[in-house]
Amino acid sequence: MSRDVGRVLIIVQNLPVPLDRRVWLECKALIRSGFGVSVICPKGPGDPWQQVIDGVRIYKYPPPPTARGPAGYAFEFGYCWLVSALLSIVVAVRDGFAAIQACNPPDTYFALGRIWRLFGKKFVYDQHDLNPEVFLSRFGEPKGLLARTQLRILRTLERQTYRTADHVISTNESYRAIALDRGACDPQNVTVVRSGPDTTTMRPVIPRTDLRKGRRYLAVYLGVMGPQDGVDATLHALDRLIRKHGRTDCSLALLGFGDCLDELKQLTHDLDLDDYVTFTGRVGPTEIADYLSTADLGLGPDPKSPLNDVSTMNKTMEYMAYALPVLTFDLAETRVSAEHAARYVEPGDLAGFAAAWDDLLRDDSERVRLGTIGRERVSRELDWTPQARRYVEVWERVLKRKATTVVSPMPSTEPASRADPYRAFIDLDDAQVLAEFIRHRGRNE
Repeated sequence: MSRDVGRVLIIVQNLPVPLDRRVWLECKALIRSGFGVSVICPKGPGDPWQQVIDGVRIYKYPPPPTARGPAGYAFEFGYCWLVSALLSIVVAVRDGFAAIQACNPPDTYFALGRIWRLFGKKFVYDQHDLNPEVFLSRFGEPKGLLARTQLRILRTLERQTYRTADHVISTNESYRAIALDRGACDPQNVTVVRSGPDTTTMRPVIPRTDLRKGRRYLAVYLGVMGPQDGVDATLHALDRLIRKHGRTDCSLALLGFGDCLDELKQLTHDLDLDDYVTFTGRVGPTEIADYLSTADLGLGPDPKSPLNDVSTMNKTMEYMAYALPVLTFDLAETRVSAEHAARYVEPGDLAGFAAAWDDLLRDDSERVRLGTIGRERVSRELDWTPQARRYVEVWERVLKRKATTVVSPMPSTEPASRADPYRAFIDLDDAQVLAEFIRHRGRNE
């Protein structure tokens, strides 16, 4: 049997692996099911160009400079595509592969898929973003010739990717509907695999009270900080919380990075919030566990837009995994994820967001209710394990090869970080213990 059979090459441009949690969960699901996995992705700080982690062979290239304007994005896409194409040859020689999984953005790797299809390789499109909607959310309906041309190009690239794919993986039913409608895909070739957290590892640990910076409460935002993510709304809401509601007892931690990071730091300074706000930058599993176990609220400031309204926000489910009450603007897919585990505010209503923030800090019982509902829902209905089975089934069909083992949950004793194997988890089976944890989050009261 050829070594290519049963081996998948995953191409990611947006984030390094294993930092991209969805892709890393996919890699682990394939490995545990008897498939081979190679990955091509950009380097993170200090990463080697090639490494093997848990049986996954990862090939990394230096990321391009941060894109600015159409020319910058064109260079970024072209550079990453060319380097990925060259590394795919390296992977073919060293590891072999039977299929490519391209994770967008961007929608450019269909061209590489078409080249490798000439050699009998399959192509699967794992659609993480709707790039035309990203454009519309950032810039609105195009008016000039250049903007209309850019949108037309994005739609063409997406359409060609749909047409090239042997199978499309959608992150939710809204994305699937677009694949069937705009992409004219065969319904049998489009599968929803939600980005649910692995709740056996993403679970509350003993809080670190020092993360509150000496204040009684802590709110967090976890995720990318781009123009469409609305992180500035958290700063304006915090400003209202302090100036209008008189609350000086809540810190805010912003976990992550993105194109708007420097602008957000400047806005924090302009609003005189430096003493209240912590920017962590890039964070790993240990830091995420610490902050989400210590915080009292998880914030979802994403504005209503053509993209956000139909996108699943991973941070929402990750907040829920840590029994963290969610405060968010009311978006269609966010309601699908959180249901009754969140307090919803009309999109764009900063005064309402600040008022709800204040209300939730005052109401211990409501935080306990929301956090308990969230943890129960995410572990019973949104957990990664059933999604992993659906994901592996896609590859069984595409490669016409049965998995050698059945995907099952990871042991509940697996540590949140390999570097810290003795972390103390909160007892989730004791309802009273969980309620007290949510109420106090480590405060000695």
